[in-house]
Amino acid sequence: MKNDIYKGFKDLKVYQQSYNLAKEIFEITKNFPKEEKYSLTDQLRRSSRSVPANIAEAWYRRRYLKAFVNKLIEAAGEVGETEVWLDFACDHNYINKEIHKTFVAQYNEVARMLSSMINAPGKFCH
Repeated sequence: MKNDIYKGFKDLKVYQQSYNLAKEIFEITKNFPKEEKYSLTDQLRRSSRSVPANIAEAWYRRRYLKAFVNKLIEAAGEVGETEVWLDFACDHNYINKEIHKTFVAQYNEVARMLSSMINAPGKFCH
């Protein structure tokens, strides 16, 4: 897809999906134990929100191909971190296995879209 199809980062499916996932994670973490408030809850919320935030930053750096790719790589790293925190949440029974499986599948899709952008940044850069 050509750069001119997108008016902004909010038009990117990868942004939309990662943003919605972060909103869903915010909601499910409301039910986590209070003792996790300053650890797992905060970490999971922070890393999930960092994915769309890094995509937005990448968009504004797309004038410089390497800077664009670097921010997308950071977003992908945050996907991995979020999956680890989801694993902990599942292992401690804060979320059930089905919710975990759904989130991991959706984050794997986000990771695939990011990888596609990283491998073909010219489609998005000036």
